[in-house]
Amino acid sequence: MRSSKTVLCVLSIVSLCAIAQSRPFAPTGFSGVPPGLDSKRLVIAASTLLDGRGRVLHDTRIVIADSKIVAIDPKAGPVDYDLRGLTVLPGWIDAHVHITWSFGKDGKNAGGGGTTPEAVYATASNAWLTLMAGFTTLQSVGSPADLPLRDAIARGLLPGPRILTAAEPLTGRGEQTGTPDEIRAFIRKQKEAGADLIKIMAAGGMRQGGNDALAEATERRL
Repeated sequence: MRSSKTVLCVLSIVSLCAIAQSRPFAPTGFSGVPPGLDSKRLVIAASTLLDGRGRVLHDTRIVIADSKIVAIDPKAGPVDYDLRGLTVLPGWIDAHVHITWSFGKDGKNAGGGGTTPEAVYATASNAWLTLMAGFTTLQSVGSPADLPLRDAIARGLLPGPRILTAAEPLTGRGEQTGTPDEIRAFIRKQKEAGADLIKIMAAGGMRQGGNDALAEATERRL
């Protein structure tokens, strides 16, 4: 168990470095990296390293400077984190998650978007546990509540992975989905709200039991 925690600790360090690089709107002087790690040079020693490009390296060291991995050098030193005997790998990516969803007091899925203190705490916990599981980037597909969470993590207010969110999904409802212009307006609304991507549930999604496809309704109107 101790070994697993150590590896996840390194994943967290690497992930926070990656988050800091990708957030140009973070306040000046705050990178999202724990104090002291944003500019300090760090060296991590590992027995096995998966470099994310298909290579497996042995008995090497990772050099981090200014919140960025700058070199893989087996002779770098001094070593700040000695993980020899362990395996280090890049953070994972989850391409489909609902980070703001949680379970209610009855043990059933309570959905997402809740604003009670319990719901907010559960969302913050989801972000932390996801990061500790080794996921440094995730795609959260379908909740406006993703936006403030994404921004809080980016500003270093909460620990968590980098979040790409769809805000509200476009749900296919046959003719009720809207005209092409109405659909374009919906997409622009999501972009203005800060969505990183657009999620389209062409057949309505499994909770609706599957409806007329969005493509069929749209094609008839074009």
